[in-house]
Amino acid sequence: MNRMSVVCVAISALALSLLLIGCDREVSTTKTSSVSSDGTIKSTEKTVTQSPDGTVTRTEESKKTTSDEKP
Repeated sequence: MNRMSVVCVAISALALSLLLIGCDREVSTTKTSSVSSDGTIKSTEKTVTQSPDGTVTRTEESKKTTSDEKP
């Protein structure tokens, strides 16, 4: 019985901490891609997120992909 109460207290503490921390909120996302004449694809993704404490974070990810097919 004592073990059961310890487990319940531990689970409650974990659940409460997750509720207090919260999650980041995605404010905006922009995705663009372009294809050049040689078949290279360039794609860019920009994301703006806001954390529960009000901090705004901007991330930008760029990819460049070349095609293996030759005309």
